[in-house]
Amino acid sequence: MPTSRAALAALGVALVVVVLTTTPWRTISEPVPGGPVAVDWSRDFTPQEKAREDRFHREVRMPAYLSLAVGLLLAGALGLTPLGARLISAAARPIGDRWFWQILLGGLAIALLAQLVTLPFSAWSEAVRRSYGLSTRSWGGFAVDLAKGFALSTALTVGVLLAFYALVRAMPRTWWLPAAAGGAVLVIVLSFGYPVLVEPVFNRFTPMAPGPLRTALLDAAARDGVPVRDVLVADASRRTSTLNAYVSGFGSTRRIVVYDTLLQGATPDEVELIVAHELGHAKENDVLHGTLVGALGVAFAVCALYGVLQWAGLLRRAGVTSPGDARSLALVLFVVTVLSTVAGPVQNLVSRRIEARADVHSLELTREPMTFVQMQRRLALANLSDLDPNPVVYGLFATHPAVTERIALARDWARVAGAREPPDLARP
Repeated sequence: MPTSRAALAALGVALVVVVLTTTPWRTISEPVPGGPVAVDWSRDFTPQEKAREDRFHREVRMPAYLSLAVGLLLAGALGLTPLGARLISAAARPIGDRWFWQILLGGLAIALLAQLVTLPFSAWSEAVRRSYGLSTRSWGGFAVDLAKGFALSTALTVGVLLAFYALVRAMPRTWWLPAAAGGAVLVIVLSFGYPVLVEPVFNRFTPMAPGPLRTALLDAAARDGVPVRDVLVADASRRTSTLNAYVSGFGSTRRIVVYDTLLQGATPDEVELIVAHELGHAKENDVLHGTLVGALGVAFAVCALYGVLQWAGLLRRAGVTSPGDARSLALVLFVVTVLSTVAGPVQNLVSRRIEARADVHSLELTREPMTFVQMQRRLALANLSDLDPNPVVYGLFATHPAVTERIALARDWARVAGAREPPDLARP
């Protein structure tokens, strides 16, 4: 036990140091002449536009919050009472009470129950998005996407849990060491494999037809020193009207991906600027950096889980006798849920700073602050972005800076760079 505590402390210190020293807390290094531009939605959006996104967020957040609350309550009810252990035993009993079947069938039962209790909220959220034109899926398409996501996540989770319990049972005192190392490796493997294994499950990708835009995007990547294999178009319009683009993959798998909705709804200059933002992530190796930090975080979480599972009183409350008892699965899932929920706001804070750095990169690459502001306005209207987020909601859930912050940043950059500051874009 002392060794695991030492590892937990060392990993915790390493995480704090890495986050503090590698997060881009300042995105514009020089002082802004005249002071930073104030964040003010009314400069670029009309009251009618603001009212519409307010209505949307009031409607869509209710099912999201209820789903989160119900999911946490279910995880607690199963993990902190004997209910979870009983459910796992009942799921495996027709085949036998061997630990393998308890994990396989019990894990499937818990995942299915969680999916069922949150399904009404998912459908509610989908209905809201459809009413505002953000979702273009049929209900059949919604069901298929839900089934695909459930199958992928459940297969991965159950596979990881089988390996985890095999270690716990084989090495009851030292399982935390190989489990921490294995968890870190898994994060890296999933990060590298996601573009080629998971993305094609939900979208079809076709090479962008030769033309000025494709040439401009490849030229931008070449100027930026970011090797890109191809430019692909994702058929996002099958499920959404939102606009987006991203750079995906590593090394030989790296490609620029543009939503077909973006090609239909934005100008070529705006598309190029959005891609320049994504090239900023690639140039700074943000995905690789996030992957390595995530691997460190998973190793820390495994050591924390080891400490929690040594608490005899907690095991008794869950109706199990030891961490190696496969019926402790519900308790393990609850602890993991709590740890990921607590870590979320810190991850989001770091993500917002990294996104702001990528915004500055796109401005430096294109030197088009006016196009940047126009593009942010277009994206905000198309995606119904929150123009004036509640500070608590923003801190807990926002992975990107608010659109008004991004516009103010572009005006700050223009002042520092000596470029013409974009004028207000609000229209009566």
